[in-house]
Amino acid sequence: MEKPEHQTPENQKPINQPNKFAQWLKTSITARMLMVGALILVLLIPLTYVNILIEERAYRQQDVVQEINQKWGNEVMIYGPILKLPYKTYSETSTFNEKTKTYLKETKTHLNYAYIFPEKLDIEAAVKSKTMHLGNFESAVFTSDMAIEGNYQKPDLIAKGIKSKDVIWEKASILFRTTNLKGIKNEMKITINGKSYTFETNFSDKASRNHLDELETGFLNEELLKTDFKFKMNVTYDGSKQIQAIPVGKTTTMKMSSNWADPGFIGNYSPDDETRSITKEGFEVDWKVLSINRAFSQQYLKKIPHLNQFAFGTKFVVLVDEYQKSERSAKYGFLVIGLTFLVFFLIQTMSKINIHPFQYLMIGLALIMFYTLLVSISEHSNFLKAYLIAGISVVLLITLYSKSILRNFKFSSLIGLSLTALYSFIYVIIQLENYALLVGSIGLFLILATVMYVSRKIDWHNG
Repeated sequence: MEKPEHQTPENQKPINQPNKFAQWLKTSITARMLMVGALILVLLIPLTYVNILIEERAYRQQDVVQEINQKWGNEVMIYGPILKLPYKTYSETSTFNEKTKTYLKETKTHLNYAYIFPEKLDIEAAVKSKTMHLGNFESAVFTSDMAIEGNYQKPDLIAKGIKSKDVIWEKASILFRTTNLKGIKNEMKITINGKSYTFETNFSDKASRNHLDELETGFLNEELLKTDFKFKMNVTYDGSKQIQAIPVGKTTTMKMSSNWADPGFIGNYSPDDETRSITKEGFEVDWKVLSINRAFSQQYLKKIPHLNQFAFGTKFVVLVDEYQKSERSAKYGFLVIGLTFLVFFLIQTMSKINIHPFQYLMIGLALIMFYTLLVSISEHSNFLKAYLIAGISVVLLITLYSKSILRNFKFSSLIGLSLTALYSFIYVIIQLENYALLVGSIGLFLILATVMYVSRKIDWHNG
């Protein structure tokens, strides 16, 4: 028999030679820290897409709300009534005559308009509110019955340099400006000293009126303007979002009552605190604005001023914005991933249990799934229920997964408790507004103190 050929070291194959890089990852604390940090940065990519998803759903909600409002009726703003008085002004021109060598004077007459606000304006609005749904989205809409009354003093333009003989009294009319003509549900009339006048839409010069449509009556009875007179009118709106009024009366009062439990008072003036009443069944509030409280006068020549900035009223909106809360929750995604990985890292370092980078990646993806679950469930339920379902699902998933990784009930329980505390802490911060920064800062301080205490005995110099 032939002897086996002797193998030299050159033609021998290495058997079970350990991978130096893999060994370094297992034994070096620095390597594990770099690996965990790199995975956190990688997971920021899907977390960014989650934020984009939330923004897209929020924009979709806005589109649907706008669609609901357009079908039902838009926001309401009233500006008026306003007395419109035509008057004459005169201008003289001189023309030189070459034949007679003299100047010929010619007087031209110009037609202008004066706009006079009422002496007193009282508005009473009874608002019935409800929510309308389209798919998974909802919007607040209302039907408002508004009773408007007040009085005018005998018109006098002497202070503006207009003589009574130059006023065309027989062509006076009443203007009323408003938004949401589509939402008006009754015939628009104004009663002056017992005589009724019907409003008609005037579409001229719309762009100069700050998106307010103009209604105008026919010519008033001239006899009405020779003394003080009272007016009253009623208008019913189907609207959404808000109701506002411009305080054109020298004294303006508005009383508003509604079954809406979460009103937002907006505009340039606040309602009276002493008469304000807000309960679960609705609210009832009063405003009173005096001429001394506003920076505009009662009479204007040639054109009506834009006074939208002086409007006041109530906002009717669905205050619970699930997407805003989801967005705020997702902003803490980096913190949740970082702290969860930190807990696993500390357990791995102190117990010498090996955790593969792929397992870290799976845990990170499970944490990101929390936000997609939160958004999708909150579209069909309230935020608290969605948060509980998403949180419990992710905590159980990671706890059970960590038990198979760490092979230790104590460590997996610690992971579950840590995640529960972290998600509870974030939920509390989301609910807070004025104290969110304070509570968040204290919470992060306590987390940092805990990490410092737990890691104090780790030998960071070894590896």
